[in-house]
Amino acid sequence: MVTMSGELLTTGQVAKLLGSSRQQVVNLCERGDLPFVRVGAHRKVKREHVEALLRPSQALTRDQLKSLWLHQAVAGSLVADPDGVLGRARENLDRLLRQHRGTMTEVWLRRWQGKIDEGVGSVLRALTSENSEAVELRQNSPFAGVLSQPQRRKVLESFKRSGWERAA
Repeated sequence: MVTMSGELLTTGQVAKLLGSSRQQVVNLCERGDLPFVRVGAHRKVKREHVEALLRPSQALTRDQLKSLWLHQAVAGSLVADPDGVLGRARENLDRLLRQHRGTMTEVWLRRWQGKIDEGVGSVLRALTSENSEAVELRQNSPFAGVLSQPQRRKVLESFKRSGWERAA
């Protein structure tokens, strides 16, 4: 059967593809390791997200790892001041969306907007995950200005001292 990449699958269908139980699929969803939507009381998962889980993940590049470190620091600020950090991100998003209308950047900014609308947990997962969606999201981050310049410098110095190959 030919399927489209945006096809929504049930947890049972996902379990068959992954060779796991439905409960394991639910656990992946609840941990944020497998994005899902609710249709009524049921979880539905895009086929493309299941296929991404089945592909072996590649190691992050140096730049991607550096971005991860910076965004992990942003995550620390987020848990300390959720309203302030999300407010800053929304302001940045408004400005960036006006600047990047009709571009691929707009697509990623809209995805950030969705994460922010979902709440702190969803944003934290995007800030700290190594999955391919989170890596792409961080390349179009609305969190500029959350870290002060001294905080940013300190994170980057720590990153360099840690030896970036071992930094994750």
